[in-house]
Amino acid sequence: MDIFDDDNELRTYRDEIEEIRNFRNIGSRRRVKIYNSRSNPMEELSESDFKHRYRFSKENMVKIINILRNDLSMDSRGGSIPVELQVMAAIRYWGRHEIQEDCAEIHGMSQQTLSRTAKRVAIALASKSSIYIKMPSNLREETETIRKFETICGFPHITGAIDCTHIKIRKVGGDVGQYYINRKGHYSINTQMVCNADLKICDIVCHWRGSTHDARIWRESSIKRRFEEREFKGKLIGDGGYPCTPYLLTPVLRPRNEAERRYNYSHIRTRNVIERCFGVLKARFRILLEIMRGSFNTIKTTIVACAVLHNLAIEFDDTLSYETPYTDSDEDTEAIEQDSNNLTHITRNIFIENFF
Repeated sequence: MDIFDDDNELRTYRDEIEEIRNFRNIGSRRRVKIYNSRSNPMEELSESDFKHRYRFSKENMVKIINILRNDLSMDSRGGSIPVELQVMAAIRYWGRHEIQEDCAEIHGMSQQTLSRTAKRVAIALASKSSIYIKMPSNLREETETIRKFETICGFPHITGAIDCTHIKIRKVGGDVGQYYINRKGHYSINTQMVCNADLKICDIVCHWRGSTHDARIWRESSIKRRFEEREFKGKLIGDGGYPCTPYLLTPVLRPRNEAERRYNYSHIRTRNVIERCFGVLKARFRILLEIMRGSFNTIKTTIVACAVLHNLAIEFDDTLSYETPYTDSDEDTEAIEQDSNNLTHITRNIFIENFF
């Protein structure tokens, strides 16, 4: 039995079937991926515009790229991104803390590609930390460090200034979340650093939760053990949040005479280098000022990567004179009360008598 009344109705039916088939074939074809055009910022921008956006001069950016070249192979995904563009995109993102999608579009890549690229560059930089973040390695270097500290305000025998700063992170859920909340009510990682008189970072610890007191981070750090083992000739200088020890000098809580007041004045002026270090670091890499997102491992790696770049900037004498340095105000200033007759305070009193 025929279901069509005439040949015309049959032909119409066949034409409709063919049209449906053609439509399905078109929809099933693999979409051709179109890559965004990529320009070279070093060629497109003037020297001043480049430095404003990428935090380094063109010459010094080339030096950084060459340092990382062997660690960053050509990214086969995202249209084979050159090493140069990988490094510049990551540093611009950290420096200006732009919206990831916007920064990615500027460099002709997707947001996912930029996220992956920044992580790879951070790992490459952090792997160089033992080369660019280090305490004085011999007597000559330490003697020069001590001399530079003494020229600030006459405070002798100082090898480094120590303090902690809080790096904000996204909200942490679960029972452990409360331990990441610092005294200002922010979720953070409390990061300990030691710097020299040139604001160069000599030691960094960045894995402690925001609620952890500075004194505990110091107590369990490897740098404390190195000073206990007398690896260094000089001493550290820190605020009242640290315990006073023979190798870590803190201010006198209640000065009783003119010598102790002179000691405190010189101590404050000398210790100020670590606050300036934090300010310059965060002004150059503004991602450290805002809430950092991503996994904890990526955040910690990025912090170390920025510290390495900070030291390279000082080594290259590459300053950002047009920016007002950020003033760090997250330090834990809660003083530790100690017996004024204990051995460590007696050692500090002798130090004050001899030099102030």
